[in-house]
Amino acid sequence: MMLVSDNLQITHPDIDRAVRTLDPAPIQDLVRRCVAAGADAIDINSGPLVREPEKKMAFLVAAVRSVTDLPVFLDTTNPKAMEAGLRAAKGRTVINGFSLEPAKLEYILPLAGKYDVDIIGYLLYPNSHVPGDESERLGVAVTLFEAFQKAGGNPERLIIDPIVAPVMWENGNRQNMAILSVIRTLPDLLGFPVRTVAGLSNLTTGPGPRDRKRRLEAAYLPMLAEAGLTMALMNVLHTETVQTARACEALIGDRIFTWAGW
Repeated sequence: MMLVSDNLQITHPDIDRAVRTLDPAPIQDLVRRCVAAGADAIDINSGPLVREPEKKMAFLVAAVRSVTDLPVFLDTTNPKAMEAGLRAAKGRTVINGFSLEPAKLEYILPLAGKYDVDIIGYLLYPNSHVPGDESERLGVAVTLFEAFQKAGGNPERLIIDPIVAPVMWENGNRQNMAILSVIRTLPDLLGFPVRTVAGLSNLTTGPGPRDRKRRLEAAYLPMLAEAGLTMALMNVLHTETVQTARACEALIGDRIFTWAGW
């Protein structure tokens, strides 16, 4: 299970300031810490980047690439910023992402084929609403895959995000248990080995005690791993959650277990 760091977000004051002033140092420092903590990839969450989107996304990618060659996930709703990031990126790059929203089908999805990169597809309705249960999510998955194929997409390039629900939602628990079944069902439903990604941090969005939030994330992660999750988008500076992820790999992996190898 790949651990994708979601720590690099423009909503963080230090990162926002670094982007506005084009100062790479805070970004480089954060990425180094994420790599040391066990990240397998870095999600660059730049937000919409309303002003100078191309310049700022290229700057972000360059700052990250200056300290690591790990895969990067470009996380923006701005098509111009996305394409600038794809042009600037070297090495493995993932578009994060598209959905059935018309603008994303028109402007984001075609970039995957143009630049021959992986792309994440969110199981959301065209109005951005989250499906209410397992059957709705699977229905959206079929429609999403059809749109992806219509655009000429290679199934090997698609990664599906079933959308983890905040536990504080009225039906959050029920939705998140349904996601486990969705992950298991997708390969048979779509007819190929579907890769999946889940935003673990979404689980505890909203107010709540920090220590309990981390315990919930650490408890849900093994469930996702057992269901076959390919990638976890998470805060890799939460040491216990990273340790839990590595323990899951040791238990469900194909290799013979040894204490020395874990």
